[in-house]
Amino acid sequence: MSLSIISPLFLSAFLFFSLLHPPTFAIEKSYIVYLGSHSHGSEAKLSDFKRVKNSHYELLGSFTKSKEKAREKIFYSYTKNINGFAAMLEDDEAAELAKHPDVISVFLNKGKRLHTTHSWSFLGLERDGEIPLGSIWYKSKFGKDVVVGNLDTGVWPESKSFSDEGMGPIPSHWRGICQRDTSGFCCNRKLIGARYFNKGYAAFAGPLNSTYNTTRDKAGHGTHTLSTAGGNFVPKANVFGNGNGTVKGGSPNARVAAYKVCWPPINGSGECFDADIMAAFDAAISDGVNVLSVSLGGDPADFFEDSIAIGSFHASKKGIVVVASAGNSGPAPGTVSNVAPWMITVGASTTDREFTNYVGLGNRRHLKGTSLSEKGLPAAKFYSLISGEHAKAPNSSAVDASLCKPGALDPRKAKGKILVCLRGENGRVNKGEQALLAGAVGMILANDENSGNEIIADAHVLPASHINFTDGEALYAYINSSRVPVAFMTHVKTKLETKPAPFMAAFSSRGPNSIASSILKPDITAPGVSIIASYSLAVSPTGEDFDKRRISFNTESGTSMSCPHVSGVVGLLKTLHPDWSPASIRSAIMTTARTRANNMNPILDSSTNLKATPFDYGAGHIRPNRAMDPGLVYDLTENDYLNFLCAQGYNQSQIKIFSGKPYPCPKSFSLEEFNYPSITVPNLNGHVTVTRRVRNVGPPGEYLAYVKSPPGVTVLVQPKSLKFKRIGEEKTFKVTLKNVTENEPRDYVFGTLVWTDRKHYVRSALVVRNY
Repeated sequence: MSLSIISPLFLSAFLFFSLLHPPTFAIEKSYIVYLGSHSHGSEAKLSDFKRVKNSHYELLGSFTKSKEKAREKIFYSYTKNINGFAAMLEDDEAAELAKHPDVISVFLNKGKRLHTTHSWSFLGLERDGEIPLGSIWYKSKFGKDVVVGNLDTGVWPESKSFSDEGMGPIPSHWRGICQRDTSGFCCNRKLIGARYFNKGYAAFAGPLNSTYNTTRDKAGHGTHTLSTAGGNFVPKANVFGNGNGTVKGGSPNARVAAYKVCWPPINGSGECFDADIMAAFDAAISDGVNVLSVSLGGDPADFFEDSIAIGSFHASKKGIVVVASAGNSGPAPGTVSNVAPWMITVGASTTDREFTNYVGLGNRRHLKGTSLSEKGLPAAKFYSLISGEHAKAPNSSAVDASLCKPGALDPRKAKGKILVCLRGENGRVNKGEQALLAGAVGMILANDENSGNEIIADAHVLPASHINFTDGEALYAYINSSRVPVAFMTHVKTKLETKPAPFMAAFSSRGPNSIASSILKPDITAPGVSIIASYSLAVSPTGEDFDKRRISFNTESGTSMSCPHVSGVVGLLKTLHPDWSPASIRSAIMTTARTRANNMNPILDSSTNLKATPFDYGAGHIRPNRAMDPGLVYDLTENDYLNFLCAQGYNQSQIKIFSGKPYPCPKSFSLEEFNYPSITVPNLNGHVTVTRRVRNVGPPGEYLAYVKSPPGVTVLVQPKSLKFKRIGEEKTFKVTLKNVTENEPRDYVFGTLVWTDRKHYVRSALVVRNY
């Protein structure tokens, strides 16, 4: 048969089978194309913004063969401070764009995760309800008129924490807006700005209805963090009668602004997307914020592919201090996120307040726990006790039942009893919900080994007590050895001045820094466990749909809670020292931190009950009153950060685009010269000399160097004394570190360098790994 002669029957068969195979289309994904800085300055006009947006269309249009097609693909143009755009691209288009000489990076629009009445007393700003004359609150006028911005889930504007009663006019430097919606959201002279960003989220979730066009907080997290950073004094705050007191933020007289970038989670992909985060940074920088609090993050990433690292660099250039949470992926090492050296990264630790109840066992042993359950069980009344594993449903695994996972429990076994659930995998309050659904009268939540001694007070939906790992082992041993195990549970009581405090939360993410090993992260730790602050009335205290309760104040735990504590302190320091750079403020906070608890022993790690290290707490636990008068500061400029990027291996073309100006990398600069307040040497082979520079911000005087050397390392400081004749004078010194032992295991060791004039103690952590 000739190829040119095809029978009608064959042609019909060909067409039929062709229809069985759908055509292949390239899948579009949302990407961010980062182009660095703008050529226009701070006095840019609307025409400049239009020109930038048009340049984005032209750039993308050169790859899509049509400027109109580029307009359809781009859903954000960053035109004010950050140069770049977010667009729906095919993988091939993204790969080709990344090769363009004007493009720094092209990366997927990924999702990031959301990472008190008494804490300010614990930090020394007040004492027994009174504010000492030496408190930084008095000195800084409570952060009067500093503007604190918050990238989070939005805000509940009706909260008393954001009332503008008694406040004066909005500061003249504020240029932000209050983005209106249909929910009745209103700003005032306290809550002076509100914006929402959801296009990056919509790229994953699909088209959004009008209920998403709001800055109103429907999750509670943003209201909690913003009120912790800059909320008013609000008396009679409590959670179900516990922790009664006056709730307040670190900078109570600050003005605040909410930037909503976080939305309901999508299939584990995250809830706060890079494209929206970049847009919020771009807007906030132009709006006139002084401090940006960012209680969210993802896995550590290259600086040019990390929306928070990019946004915070551009903010730092404008003198804005960015404070970010370290993450909640501890206690595993190398888990710390938000690791760029131009931001402050915060770990989480406890205060000296506990919400305590006790579990009494039938063998007369009492186990100390914590809870914020709304209801309790009758005092000293014993109930039958059963473990989740023993209450297993017929078709469930013993592991799932021990964790009290949904559907894993048999109500016939659990009904009327106190149920024991093992911590891990599913949420703590969700375990209580499963216990309640199974008919249990109460729950004991027992830590797994990784959680160690860290116990957290949650607003459980049934009487509950959270106990540590050691007590959990004793509890399980009792259940397994007793024929009829029984227990009772006491009501919750608030206890103050507990010891030791602080200690590091097991969940707090740890160093070393996986992106830049020469930079110690986290920088600092602050209260982040069982923190009471304002909350959204749109959500329950547990955040679960099954919980129909609503409260104005709630307790939450996480580095999300410790981050705004530092943001509040930064607001006070910005008011006191408006001429200090972001790096100077970070230095003041780091070098005045403490590494001992209130029992004068070293701060402990709750996951191991052993001495914590700088990988856990950075410089230590924040001391605001000391930070306002640090004596000396380690400062850094934009050029220092560019030198750092040079030393990290970024080329001059990338750095030129990133900084918006030509910048020749110095031939001799090394990471040992980067003027960070801590000193980290990740590969000590023989000896290394580190150079640092300090500026006097106190009275004239002479500082002497004192060293506690890391084990197996000698430390020589030259010169050993620094004499300052005036404020603002700078001095340089060198620190030489040398191995003194051979064949040591390749592990990190820790020490301390302190400069002191007997009034100020300027402390730097020494972190060294033998190579």
